[in-house]
Parts: sequence; structure tokens; C-alpha cells
Amino acid sequence: MFDITKMVIHTMHVSDLDEIRENLTENFDNFWSYEIFKEELVNNNSSYLVARYNDEIVCYGGIKIVLDVADVMNIVTKKDKRNMGFAKFILNELINIAKEERCNSITLEVNENNKPAIHLYEQFDFKQVGLRKNYYDGIDNAILMTLKL
Repeated sequence: MFDITKMVIHTMHVSDLDEIRENLTENFDNFWSYEIFKEELVNNNSSYLVARYNDEIVCYGGIKIVLDVADVMNIVTKKDKRNMGFAKFILNELINIAKEERCNSITLEVNENNKPAIHLYEQFDFKQVGLRKNYYDGIDNAILMTLKL
């Protein structure tokens, strides 16, 4: 575990994205490009958060709200900081944002092979509601999950 007093969660800004731009793929495994991410940050329906630990970006995540449903767009933890609990804090804050925006549910899709992420979502009472076959790279299936608020 980590010292929670050294963690700060705040709204993601373009300056945060610029900070991780050079190592977005290698450190965070993200399939999103810098340009797509930048567009998301200015979308009025999107909310993105960053977790900093010892002033280093260690995790980020975001939701997009359409009408009364929030979709988790991503939650990504830096490779060398995984399984320490950072994603749990980001997810909790994203759920709080969805509640503040009066959403009825939160949906997401997760690679069926990403057992740590599935376990995290189950801890928050997300339920499996469907499956998208060959969704990731035409190979891995995506599990669709929903949390009723």
C-alpha cells in the first residue's frame, strides 16, 4: 500500500497530458493518441481525473456522460504503480461525478483477460450485462458491465 497523504486527485488538464505525452503508450498502455485525448479534455460531456503520488502522475481515468448514463472511457495506471490501489480512488471519484450529474447508471467495457480491472469493478458492484466478441484487436472479448446508481 502507499501513503495516501502523498496522493492528490485533480481534474486533468492539457498540461497533465503534455507531461505524460512522450510515454503515454509505454508507461500507461493506452491505445488513445495524444490528439484524441486532447479532444476529450475539451468535451463538455467528459470528465477526466489524474492521481498524483509524490507529484508524479500515476493514474488517470475519465467518463463521458450522455443524457443520464456515464460511460467509463478509461482508467489507466502507470505500469510500475499497478495493484497499489490508485485506480480504486479514481473510479470512486468518477462514480461521485456521475452521481452529482444525476446519472442513473455507469457503463464500461473491459478486456475479459484483465482480471485485476474486472475485480476492481466487481468491488464497486458493477455487473456483467453483455459481451462484445473479438472487440480488442479482433482477438479478445470485451465484457460489458453496468453499475446502477
